[in-house]
Amino acid sequence: MKSTLSPGKLAQIACILEATARKPGNVHRFLDFDDLDYLDFVLSAAAVADPLDRARTEGVGASVLAAVEATKRVVATNSNLGMILLLAPLTAVPPEQGLGEGVGRVLDATTVDDARLVYRAIRLANPGGLGEAVEQDVADEPTITLREAMTLAADRDLIARQYADDFAEVLDEGLPALRRRIEDGQPLETAIIGAFLDMLSRHPDSLIARKAGRERAAEASRRAGEVLAAGWPDEAVGRSLLRVLDATLRSDGHRLNPGATADLTAAVLFAALRDGTIELPRPTGPTGWSGDRDRRLT
Repeated sequence: MKSTLSPGKLAQIACILEATARKPGNVHRFLDFDDLDYLDFVLSAAAVADPLDRARTEGVGASVLAAVEATKRVVATNSNLGMILLLAPLTAVPPEQGLGEGVGRVLDATTVDDARLVYRAIRLANPGGLGEAVEQDVADEPTITLREAMTLAADRDLIARQYADDFAEVLDEGLPALRRRIEDGQPLETAIIGAFLDMLSRHPDSLIARKAGRERAAEASRRAGEVLAAGWPDEAVGRSLLRVLDATLRSDGHRLNPGATADLTAAVLFAALRDGTIELPRPTGPTGWSGDRDRRLT
């Protein structure tokens, strides 16, 4: 059943679910980074709810900037820029429209002013490994619409690609992968991790590519595919390979953190909450989250 909660509240819940699930190479409630911890993600999720609720009335660019500013008031590092960039267009879709039909219209309606506000938000968030672009660099003032600016970066950035292809990786790949696992009876955390691995195996993570190079990103994708092919979470060999993948992605000062894929996962979770794939209120007790599979995730 479709949720009756506001878009901003659904976005907040999606961000919390994403951060809580024990995805390989990412912060979760049992493992932190030196400069970023689980509480940062929980605080960030709370901060963005109100700004994202205003995306439909105030525009994508204004919502992105307001969400980044709200996050900076509670967290000292960049915790959620990618999530905000993905969730703002999704929360701007009118409630009577499906995301598949509505997000393209939202993106087509973005303006040069939206691009200017998003560029300002990106500079404020100051994400690591951003580098410089030949055209429409974020250090400059844009002269094209937000969708057009993002399309220029689509070949090198998974977040920008969603603006170019109407969120195909989120809505046509990640969401069906999550839905299949839920319908198969997997607990929610297991289904989230499975959808994350599925997307990582298909698309080399652009954050890894920026920080460590495309070869390392491709290697992470190959290993994620091996985990799934080995029968994770049911087979011991798959669980063993996931442990190895997790350790590898956390090495070298977490330069191999697949953060872009984690951001896509948050967008998938928003879509799943909005259309009722993830039911609210959630079931009571541990079975609604990890259940009997808790010890078998890794």
